[in-house]
Amino acid sequence: MAELRPTIFADGVVEAQVAHGVARVTLAVTGSDGKAQPCATLCVPVTQLPAMVNGMGNLLKQIEDKVRAQVAQQATNAAAAATGAAPAAESAPPSGAFRFDS
Repeated sequence: MAELRPTIFADGVVEAQVAHGVARVTLAVTGSDGKAQPCATLCVPVTQLPAMVNGMGNLLKQIEDKVRAQVAQQATNAAAAATGAAPAAESAPPSGAFRFDS
């Protein structure tokens, strides 16, 4: 049987606090009025917080590297098209979704 896990969308943080060795981060979504509205609380033991933050930082770096590579490929293809040369490599259009290493 497939494991059921809740999915939470958040585009901000309303508040963060630490009590009794647990970091509690109140996540938020932007409402139709443009204001942040709490949607969930992420609770992480303070001892695990550095590993979690480092993991998120590594994810951000991988995203930046992927975007830079796509921009460079598009620039190369545009330059080749402008000069009438064949593109360096034909590839499928970016899907906007990709998997990262943890």
